[in-house]
Amino acid sequence: MGFVALSIPIITILVVGLILVTYFYYRSRERQMLIEKGLDAKSIKEFFESKKDPYWLLKLGVVLFFFGLGLGIGLMLEDSTDQGYYIPLFLFTFFGIGAVVANLVGKKLEKSENGKELGS
Repeated sequence: MGFVALSIPIITILVVGLILVTYFYYRSRERQMLIEKGLDAKSIKEFFESKKDPYWLLKLGVVLFFFGLGLGIGLMLEDSTDQGYYIPLFLFTFFGIGAVVANLVGKKLEKSENGKELGS
């Protein structure tokens, strides 16, 4: 039991470190490829600004709202029925619903934003 308890934080730190190193490596590689294509600094800046999702906080909020809703409903049903499977069932179900709703809301907002730009 002591080995497992000791290895959890070590593995967590290693995984987080691996994710960060991979992220920075591929971000650097992407920039390097843009420079190799001959883009100037202004074009590279415009490229990265166009990649940003302006609604990412809204999408995250929708997903977290549904995650919390699923957790709350799962806990209430577990307490009232003494069955342990309600929490993961509702967590995954509502998380999936939240991801779909967030995607639909984001696409709708992007579509309305593009329509305003074209109409101007």
